[in-house]
Amino acid sequence: MNLDQFRQRGPFEWEMPQHGAMRVPGVIFASRELLDAMDAKVGEQLANVAGLPGIVDAAYAMPDAHWGYGFPIGGVAAFDADEGGVVSAGGVGFDISCGVRTLHTGLKQADIEAVKERLADVLFRRIPAGLGSTGALRLSGKEMGAMLRGGAKWAVEQGFGSPADLARIEEGGSMAGAVPAEVSAEAKHRQRDEMGTLGSGNHYLEVQVVDELFDLTAAHAYGLAVGDVLATLHCGSRGLGHQIGTDFLREMVIAAPRAGIALVDRELACAPLKSELGQSYLGAMRAAINCALANRQILTHLAREAFAELFPGIAMPLLYDVSHNTCKEESHLVDGQRRRLFVHRKGATRAFGPGHHELPPEYRAVGQPVLIGGSMGTASWVLAGGGSQSQAFASACHGAGRAMSRHEALRRWQGRSVVDELARRGILIRSPSLRGVAEEAPLAYKDVAAVVEAAEQAGLARRVARLRPLVCVKG
Repeated sequence: MNLDQFRQRGPFEWEMPQHGAMRVPGVIFASRELLDAMDAKVGEQLANVAGLPGIVDAAYAMPDAHWGYGFPIGGVAAFDADEGGVVSAGGVGFDISCGVRTLHTGLKQADIEAVKERLADVLFRRIPAGLGSTGALRLSGKEMGAMLRGGAKWAVEQGFGSPADLARIEEGGSMAGAVPAEVSAEAKHRQRDEMGTLGSGNHYLEVQVVDELFDLTAAHAYGLAVGDVLATLHCGSRGLGHQIGTDFLREMVIAAPRAGIALVDRELACAPLKSELGQSYLGAMRAAINCALANRQILTHLAREAFAELFPGIAMPLLYDVSHNTCKEESHLVDGQRRRLFVHRKGATRAFGPGHHELPPEYRAVGQPVLIGGSMGTASWVLAGGGSQSQAFASACHGAGRAMSRHEALRRWQGRSVVDELARRGILIRSPSLRGVAEEAPLAYKDVAAVVEAAEQAGLARRVARLRPLVCVKG
């Protein structure tokens, strides 16, 4: 990254002043080392996002930011509908509502070590994973509509999990405003057999142990102690979300000139929030959020069944579930005034701070759990939302962030060697694709510890617990 285009606002905050078509500044939260290592395209894309109509305050990038489709991955931007703001399909991404869900197991590491190989095999057998993976469910048209309206609530009603789960999911497990009729027949067809599946790429189910605590007050509120074993899911809306992104990006590119929007980059195709197309996308996107929530709820049920094979009677309550590819209407303070904004988070996690009314009562005093995925062989993290609701519209990083392309990772590593190396470190990998394992090699990602430290130092979120992987079922 060329640092000449930035001025330093703080040790972990860098501003790109307005220039050219930018309507607001660009801001990156990162250490000097992380910023140095970022691709120059992150700066280019941030400047392009800052030029979109109706953008408020600044275009932001998180410490794990890297080049993406239109928006940088790790990008955050908010728009005011009353000031000509837009919604961008590229600002949400193709894997709509991809997110992370973490479960308590009530087990300790010694319990897992005694059966680790068997547990890895049972999880791999029960959790459909990989490109084109399909589940046991086959939804009819009526069931598809109910799922897209109801999300995790629908899944619980079908017997997948407990109503208690819903209190620890964003939006109570069901995103309001979903309009299944705005979802194309092709998107619904692609999802018909994919409920309860991980998919491919960086999606996974991981068994983890808490190996260090940083904020004891928040750890206590979250029910975390050193040696505790957790299970974490990372997946999204599968083929349905991807098709919605494809469908609406195509429409937005065509419609932009008619709306008076000059696109610097076709990948930033967008529509006015108050337009018919903008409202259609929001209805479809919210349906995809519900799809992702339902998918993770079904996978939670399957994971609980797998653990119960080896640990009969086990209870696995939910710690939290949070998404990182969304556009949500939220209330935020901007220049001392409270405004309703449409906040795009692409590869960025909502991180409400202490006292926010939407948090479960047991978490409200310490802030929202922010779940940060590692990279198969590195730690994952539990953070707590920062103290300032206005800091990047209460957003934080979502993971390590890629340091190189999948193509480059394939050139450097072989899947079998990655699996064997991780096994020597006590981490068991199960995957239907050794190619996929090579693409997701741990060193293909940034140092997640440096990313979360930068998020903490920038005031986005606080470190609570580090989680070390034991078993990973990789898509």
